[in-house]
Amino acid sequence: MTTKKLWVGFLAVMAISFAVLLYYGYEIYKQAPPIPDKVVTANGTVLFTGEDIKNGQNVWQSLGGQEIGTVWGHGAYQAPDWSADWLHKEAVFILDELAMRNDSMPFDKLSEERKAFLKISLQKEMRPNTYDKTANTITVSNLRSQAIANNSKFYGGLFTNDPAMDKLRDAYSIPLNSLKDPERVRLLNAFFFWISWACVTERPNETITYTNNWPSEELVGNKPTGSLLLWTGFSVMMLLAGIGLMIWYYARKREEPVDVAPLAFPLLHSVQTPSQKATVKYFWVVSALLLVQVIMGVITAHYGVEGQAFYGIPLSEWLPYSISRTWHVQIAIFWIATSWLATGLYYAPAISGYEPKFQRLGVNFLFIALLVIVAGSLAGQWMGVMQKLGFQVNFWFGHQGYEYVDLGRFWQIFLFVGLIIWLVLMARAIWPALIQKSDSKSLLTLFLVSTVAIAAFYGAGLMWGQHTNLAVAEYWRWWVVHLWVEGFFEVFAAVVVAFLFVRLQIIKATTATTAVLFTTIVFLAGGILGTFHHLYFTGTPTAVMALGATFSALEVVPLVLMGFEAYDNLKLSRSSEWIKAYKWPIYSFIAVAFWNLVGAGIFGFLINPPIALYYMQGLNTTAVHGHTALFGVYGMLGIGLMLFVLRDMDTKAVWNEKWIKFAFWSINIGLAAMVFISVLPVGLSQTLASVNHGLWYARSAEFMQQPYMMTFKWLRVIGDTIFAMGTLALVWFIFGLKGGWSYKKV
Repeated sequence: MTTKKLWVGFLAVMAISFAVLLYYGYEIYKQAPPIPDKVVTANGTVLFTGEDIKNGQNVWQSLGGQEIGTVWGHGAYQAPDWSADWLHKEAVFILDELAMRNDSMPFDKLSEERKAFLKISLQKEMRPNTYDKTANTITVSNLRSQAIANNSKFYGGLFTNDPAMDKLRDAYSIPLNSLKDPERVRLLNAFFFWISWACVTERPNETITYTNNWPSEELVGNKPTGSLLLWTGFSVMMLLAGIGLMIWYYARKREEPVDVAPLAFPLLHSVQTPSQKATVKYFWVVSALLLVQVIMGVITAHYGVEGQAFYGIPLSEWLPYSISRTWHVQIAIFWIATSWLATGLYYAPAISGYEPKFQRLGVNFLFIALLVIVAGSLAGQWMGVMQKLGFQVNFWFGHQGYEYVDLGRFWQIFLFVGLIIWLVLMARAIWPALIQKSDSKSLLTLFLVSTVAIAAFYGAGLMWGQHTNLAVAEYWRWWVVHLWVEGFFEVFAAVVVAFLFVRLQIIKATTATTAVLFTTIVFLAGGILGTFHHLYFTGTPTAVMALGATFSALEVVPLVLMGFEAYDNLKLSRSSEWIKAYKWPIYSFIAVAFWNLVGAGIFGFLINPPIALYYMQGLNTTAVHGHTALFGVYGMLGIGLMLFVLRDMDTKAVWNEKWIKFAFWSINIGLAAMVFISVLPVGLSQTLASVNHGLWYARSAEFMQQPYMMTFKWLRVIGDTIFAMGTLALVWFIFGLKGGWSYKKV
């Protein structure tokens, strides 16, 4: 296939995919669950106002939002899904009230026939849409208002200091007096009511709820829809068809002649520019952040078994679960992105052979900005969760409560500006090479396109405001998480890796260009619209489910043949004597291929089909995919790129491989042990509970505190310990390249 045809394909995929993505974004705006001006009872009593619901969302965000429990299935795995939990408690209260009124006994004591009758009565009570668009008002019955009051009392005690809730608070890792202001408690309950109202209220003129009948809740008639089952089957068909096409492509590709590595090391006498030398400190920060992130991960995981303490130390008084998890996730994004961005800054002058004026100054300035963003955003998040900030100040400088983009709006803008500066530094360095005629021109163009996309698409995180409807905010949040992190960073990384091998003269520029362009087209063809698979149950129309199911299946297609990539890289590491110096960077790329297949491919498709996600969303099965894809793929790629740069910085040094070998195997074995011994069994157990009883039960303290579940949680210590030891060894090795103990003296 010619390069010109591939470029046409790339542009077509981009144009069509984003047109569809934006169109249905507009539909999400129109069809999102409405936030009324008032929620009133049948006799006109005002329970909540629209401002109460919006401010309640701000209270939830200030507590950590998606970093403590989940809402509509998105967030952390400690504590309940608040939408499912509120809904179940409301349903149980109403059923008990109806049973006492009609049969003078609790609901559980009734015959099956009477239970079935009252469930129908409950569904007639809760499922009809009582939103009046003209008056912008939701009306609830007096009976339902009593259930709301009962729930409000329960959550008020949970988030304040009710002694009867001490054990439950410990199970949920919610500190005593998380909310100190009674008004904030009232506002939080308003938000919790609204998110559960969207889960049970049918859309106008339809028989499915705003969240497509999610969560599974037999009492209120929430069950899988026909369209959910239909698009699950279709997604499997698309997967099989896509795999067939990819196998055909690879069969043709294997017949092409393979490039042969040169006998002599082509970069032996290369000279670094001042800006290239200045990037080394980025990797010191990457190593330090990685270590802190792992420590936060250990603390966060331990809260799952000890609630509020760390081996008896009451750590949650200073470092609540929602903060340790926030920092664990946020720092991962910081260090992975920093590694990738620093790699770009290092290789940009090498690609063009040109060092722009003041490039080193720009690299140093960007480094300082990075430190300010990291320190400032983490401090702001702590202050927000500790309830030291007002709503507006928290939005700008504290904790936004949205997983992966928790940092306050000021820090978001600061980071966006930093990415624009990075883009300018990259573009001015590679431009001289781009305007010259060469075999690498198409690869350079794609490199620049991915660089522009990385800078631009983070801007999607600025598209929501302090009071934006949660359904709309989720749409834009996944632009950042899926398109920025999983999409264009992936394209950028593929181009960078190709350049690394072209620069080492291992593969030809034309071969690399064709391979990267084809891979990018296949990846983005599924990846852009695959964004919708995160939005099945977040207040979006059914069409979003159809598109998400279809195209997220295509995302998996290029991953099923990762064995070819791993095998090619393994052969590459042994193809010439001088290439052995790059053994561990290349081994990192082999690990990326493995985790792409297992973490992104197998575990990704485990939860992606609509029927699977219907029962699994918000369970530890998502954490399985998250850990193996985020760290296994993007983390190992960040480590591999860092090692490649550090290897190039001193080509004559002979590395002392003891520590890096131990680090590589410990990190990968530890990650596998963490998942297969602990997180996956927990997730599968939860899935069974979700199918049989509902999400509320699978996330409940009653289920999660059972002895066998606690055993699975404790077993995570094995994998976590091996992983942490590997991380320590890696950091020791990285700093040893400066200190002198990581290379052999010649």
